[in-house]
Amino acid sequence: MATYRIKMKALGVVVLLFLGFVKTSFAQSSDKTTQELIQISKDKWKWMADKDVDKLAKLFDNKAKFVHMSGTWKTEEELEIIKTGSIWYKEAKVHDTAVEVSGNTAIVWNRITLDAVVRGNVAVTEFTVTEVYQKQGENWKMLALTFSSVRDTHQIKK
Repeated sequence: MATYRIKMKALGVVVLLFLGFVKTSFAQSSDKTTQELIQISKDKWKWMADKDVDKLAKLFDNKAKFVHMSGTWKTEEELEIIKTGSIWYKEAKVHDTAVEVSGNTAIVWNRITLDAVVRGNVAVTEFTVTEVYQKQGENWKMLALTFSSVRDTHQIKK
């Protein structure tokens, strides 16, 4: 009976160690994924400012949707708008970011001040931008990007 209790205690310790390892591995993986998505989002803002449509075309899913204050359009239209400078995303100052990952889908929220030129007019606007990504193979692809106009005091709940 004593041998049975020792074996059960040992098994319990092994199970607890295993669960701790799994939890730590998941947390590290989750942190790594969060940081990867934050970096992808930062890179996207730079590519938009630089009008680097080649890099953006690799990031945007072919069926992605882009919701702006003046309309909604698909990837091809968004890339053309960026390429021609119809909207020039000069600088996005990111004030706050939150990331949620569920399976192969991720949502990134950025609270930004966008310094842009829209059809020749300078515009500085506060937005919360919602970006939806899907892991496709080894890469994250953007499925949607939505600009929501907010006050500069707006905070993203984490």
